[in-house]
Amino acid sequence: MSKKNIVFTSFFSACLSLSLPLTALAQEKEGQNDTALLERLNQLEQEISAIKDKLNAVATDKVEIDKKLSTKNDTSVKWKGAPEVKSQGGWSIKPRGRMLYDFSNLSSVPSSIDIPGEGFSNEARRVRLGIQGSMPGGFAYKLEADFLDGTTLTDAYLDYKSDGLKIIIGQHNNFQGLEELSSSNDTSFIERAAFTDAFGFERKVGISASYKVADINLEGGVFTDNIDNLNDGNNSHSVDVRAYLAPKIEGKQWHVGASVHWRNLAESTDTVRYRARPMVHTVDTRFINTNNIAGADTETGLGLEFGLIADRFHAMAEMYSLMLDRNGFEDASFFGGAIEAGYFLTNDARQYQGGIFKGVKVSEPLGAGGMGAWQINVRFDRLDLVDADIVGGTQNAYMTSLIWTPVNNVRFLVNYGHIKYSDALGIVEGAPQDFSVNVVGARTQVSF
Repeated sequence: MSKKNIVFTSFFSACLSLSLPLTALAQEKEGQNDTALLERLNQLEQEISAIKDKLNAVATDKVEIDKKLSTKNDTSVKWKGAPEVKSQGGWSIKPRGRMLYDFSNLSSVPSSIDIPGEGFSNEARRVRLGIQGSMPGGFAYKLEADFLDGTTLTDAYLDYKSDGLKIIIGQHNNFQGLEELSSSNDTSFIERAAFTDAFGFERKVGISASYKVADINLEGGVFTDNIDNLNDGNNSHSVDVRAYLAPKIEGKQWHVGASVHWRNLAESTDTVRYRARPMVHTVDTRFINTNNIAGADTETGLGLEFGLIADRFHAMAEMYSLMLDRNGFEDASFFGGAIEAGYFLTNDARQYQGGIFKGVKVSEPLGAGGMGAWQINVRFDRLDLVDADIVGGTQNAYMTSLIWTPVNNVRFLVNYGHIKYSDALGIVEGAPQDFSVNVVGARTQVSF
């Protein structure tokens, strides 16, 4: 073997002997790295699992927090002429009110009659504020007061509803006809039919119930007197019942009803008086007036009512007969009634709900590209206070009105009336047997 081969062989053997330990060392090192990597992966997996658990816990906490926040903030607010606040628990509250300002001019009064109301007069007709709302369990409430000439409660009651039944306790309207129950915010003329004022229709303290089955509605109650007239010497009481049918046929709303009123004056008074203003409230003079009627014992009233809404057109008719039983005197009977028709010049219609007429919902309000709702109305109104030995006069009023409702809750009314009186000799100082007057009335109104 040559010297060169000996040297190469020795070098190769040395390298081989050196590589074997290095290979073993590398294999050992690689095994250690794999073990460390597996341990690190297991650690990361545990950390990720822990993070997931924390995220799930946070999500669960968020759901619980949202539920608690939802429970605490379960109120909603809607605008219905004023803000109405409601809660999911059944509570609600809404402010309500109205401001009505009237202006009128009375003319053509006979020269023999000298009264301060002739010519121009004006007044704040109603200024009312109140609240109403609902409570859990089907209960609701209403409290409203008029702030003219002090504070006078108008409505103050608690009611309960269940299905078709409604019970009211407190001061509220009794059941004496279609127009009397319709709000003054929604009437076609500045004043209601003359008989509603002449016969003393007003809210009284009592308990009443109403029940609705399909289109048939029954209402009735027992009442004492207006809350301002209650005292330990006033033991008068009354019973009022009303029934009406209100079907809607081929888009037309019909209303036919009747009412019965009976009142025992008891020992509170033995006189009553029936009278009416000349179709505006700004004039205090009553050209038709029975003065005090002695011997009054009980009143019995019978009313019939009719209503129709057919698109822009509406019609209404009412008649009411009041019979007065007297002790020691001849009984007497008086009559009042009105018939009315109206038509919207714009694409609007009168509303109806719960046995009464409601206001118009303006289809094209002013300020939103429209001109508001325009309505014209005509009416004949009669009141007869002559019977037995009582001569309180008769009144026939021929009336027309124009109503502009620029937006919901705001109205402007103008009405004209030609009123004829007969059997009126001396009712007002200087009044002749027969005469007539003219009256123009206007109203600015906002309600909510």
